[in-house]
Amino acid sequence: MTTTTLPGDAPTQKRAAARPRRSYTLITGAVLAGAVALLALVSLFWLPYATDDTSGGRLAAPGGEHLLGTDKLGRDLLTQVMNGATIAVQAGLGSVLIAAALGTVLGLLAAFAQGWLDDTLSACLDLLIAFPTLLLAMLIVAARSGSLGSAILAIGIAQSAVVARLVRILAKRVLAQDYITASRTSGTTWPRIVTGHVLPNIWPTLVVNLALQFGLAVLAEAGLSYLGLGAPPPNASWGRMLLDAQATFTTAPAGALAPGILLVVLVVGVNLVADGLRDTLDPTSRGRRA
Repeated sequence: MTTTTLPGDAPTQKRAAARPRRSYTLITGAVLAGAVALLALVSLFWLPYATDDTSGGRLAAPGGEHLLGTDKLGRDLLTQVMNGATIAVQAGLGSVLIAAALGTVLGLLAAFAQGWLDDTLSACLDLLIAFPTLLLAMLIVAARSGSLGSAILAIGIAQSAVVARLVRILAKRVLAQDYITASRTSGTTWPRIVTGHVLPNIWPTLVVNLALQFGLAVLAEAGLSYLGLGAPPPNASWGRMLLDAQATFTTAPAGALAPGILLVVLVVGVNLVADGLRDTLDPTSRGRRA
């Protein structure tokens, strides 16, 4: 006797649920962020003009020789925008790498700590998180010097507290599981537990958070450059471009619109990637937000 499987049967539904669902949010974000990343990659090998070339004439209108026009010093705006894309991507990646390395180590130490040491580390992390990222970065940069390297280091250190707190919470949940106790009883060392159990279980949530931190790092670098604490000239950070174009916006709006639009595109794209990764790595989150 044969059994007919109807379209609404549970096995069919389970197989459909098991298939990976395409995240259009992730695809859209990857396209937006990828376009800016491609612009940054091209700028490493080719630029229309030198970044310090002022032969274009002051505030020239967009045309054949200068597709976006020139700024008040005669520099090509397309060259500056491309150079700014490189700085933005470098700032985002560098800050996230520092925050991930430092925050993961601190978070794991706090997760394994007990008693007063756990309370002390948690209080220190909460104190660092209470400071706005940009303000803490400004203090660190002011103590060093205004450069791209200082900005990346400052933003990375400021963001490491957020990463450390997240790692601590996630790691403590994993360490509270029964199979961790069983592993310890069988003689498994703590380093092996970290690499074999803790990190594999926390990385999906951690990756999503680091994607969000990338967007915040780009905004923080632009803010530091706007205040004169970022990459010095002739580097053309988008934040510095917005500052320079502030007085000439009515006569040459491209100087502010071009970096402003690309800044929004990159940050929105990265945030969409983070949201898409959340849906892909944790499909149950889609149902919770619905």
